[in-house]
Amino acid sequence: MDFNSETLQAGQLLLSEPFMIDVYFRRAAVLLTEHSKNGSVGFILNKPFDNKFNDIVQNMPVYDGPIFYGGPVANDQLFYIHKLGKKIKNSIKIQEDLFWGGDFENVVSLLEKKDFKPNDIHFFVGYSGWDVGQLEKEMKKKSWIIAQPDNDLILNSNSKNLWGDVLKTMGSEFSMMANFPEDPSLN
Repeated sequence: MDFNSETLQAGQLLLSEPFMIDVYFRRAAVLLTEHSKNGSVGFILNKPFDNKFNDIVQNMPVYDGPIFYGGPVANDQLFYIHKLGKKIKNSIKIQEDLFWGGDFENVVSLLEKKDFKPNDIHFFVGYSGWDVGQLEKEMKKKSWIIAQPDNDLILNSNSKNLWGDVLKTMGSEFSMMANFPEDPSLN
């Protein structure tokens, strides 16, 4: 697909090119949650912390699910993507049945009541952000591959393999990329 600035939109998955060396984005699958004239925001979906949620986030109800490294910006803040729509007031719709943020008190209440399924919400420390025009420049350099995954794949709890799993669904050219070694010099 040839890139043009209208190609980017919220709800897309950005897959880093196979040999990206950036420590934050190597083999990353980033959900683009906002793309506007003010810049872009997304969250890395496939880099869970080894620690559990309550090991990282203090003074919260017990939550046994994973917590993810969302990106290098605001890495002292908690963010969330979810399928809970109206259960979390002021959520921002990314696409059908997929939302970003919302009233944190609603989230705490849902955690206390355990009123959601395991793949209904994912928590992130930090986010990935691009200034105006920055992501477009990276796209023109072919640093990212655009994918259109379904919501179940986005919030799959076995997300470590997400980068390769999505590439394998995109046809033979991309499927081959999924099998490239991370460090070709070791091949």
